[in-house]
Amino acid sequence: MDARTPPEEAAGEGPQPFLRLPWPVTVLAVVLLAIQAAMSFLPEAAQDAIFVEYGFIPARYSPAFLAAHHASGGTLLEQVLPFFTYMFLHGGWMHVGINTVWLLAFGAVVARRFGPLRFLLFYVLCGLAAVGLHLALNWGSTAPVVGASGAIAGLMGAGFRLIGRETPPGRPQRKLVPLFSAQIIIWSIVWVAINIVAGVTGFGTGPGLQLVAWEAHLGGYFAGLVLSGPFDAWQRLKR
Repeated sequence: MDARTPPEEAAGEGPQPFLRLPWPVTVLAVVLLAIQAAMSFLPEAAQDAIFVEYGFIPARYSPAFLAAHHASGGTLLEQVLPFFTYMFLHGGWMHVGINTVWLLAFGAVVARRFGPLRFLLFYVLCGLAAVGLHLALNWGSTAPVVGASGAIAGLMGAGFRLIGRETPPGRPQRKLVPLFSAQIIIWSIVWVAINIVAGVTGFGTGPGLQLVAWEAHLGGYFAGLVLSGPFDAWQRLKR
């Protein structure tokens, strides 16, 4: 050891790189960008076909809509897959770029707290909650919904409860910010207001492909707020 090296730095407690991403966050970001890169090489007709097949279309789950149009929702696998695959499709580079930035910002702190496998499970559950609320409020809609923003909104909800609660490795972890604390309530009101404005004005949405499904954002966000409690308890129990 160099005599000039401070003891705390030699012990691994010195200055750390500005951005150290947990591997599941990095892998997830790379997958999202790689899928978009592959999509960009496909003809527009092929991209549309993928959005219809693997994007989330609420009408696929409406017996009344299917009967009225003499259509089929597909096999059980074809009905289940879109609940997961819609999270990995995006409407363009700007769409996936914005989502990736938010994923890096909030995913890192959540992954460090929950660990890799619990982080990935948490992400998927928030994505399912997001599209579940969208389905409930848009029954019969034929517009495909794509994008990871619903799941990332869940990471945002968990991240809000983790702000100021980070602790150095090896030290007892502080509990999450209480669910009904003033800061969580205020942030939630602002988040809901922004998304309602987006829904009412049509900002980011349209009659075709929906890039900003505001209901999904709310579903993912509140799932993240609530699920972060039991997930954190699970992580603390494992420790």
